[in-house]
Amino acid sequence: MLPILPTISTFFIVLSAVLIAIGWIQVKNRKIEAHKKTMTAAAISALTFFIIYASRTIFIGNTAFGGPEDLKVYYTTFLVFHIILATTGAVFGIVTLIAGYTNNLVRHRKIAPITSVVWFFVAITGVAVYLLLYVFYKGGETTSVIKAIINP
Repeated sequence: MLPILPTISTFFIVLSAVLIAIGWIQVKNRKIEAHKKTMTAAAISALTFFIIYASRTIFIGNTAFGGPEDLKVYYTTFLVFHIILATTGAVFGIVTLIAGYTNNLVRHRKIAPITSVVWFFVAITGVAVYLLLYVFYKGGETTSVIKAIINP
């Protein structure tokens, strides 16, 4: 059976990418108001992912890779790439949203396509991490940050 919180959070990251793709089409078709609403929904979806992920990490913990030991180095390298990409995408996303909401359209138009592409890769690599942790292999040990702090 699939774990509920990682499944829900992965759904929200995929939803955010789908909404970004829809928003991209809307802006290309000059449906600016629809674009704003869709991109706001995409941001809320990404934030929902982050809240679930961060809460789970703090209170329940992160799940270690449970696949074959000889694949662990590749998984870890891929995970680090995903984390760097996600952090970059989140920062770009915030800057892009602020530029859009403050009508700084020159900046918004310049970085929004980059932000979108980065976020698509974040979603794809996030799904890959989810599949490797919970679908293709049984997840390893889970340790919460709180337990790690309290029981050193």
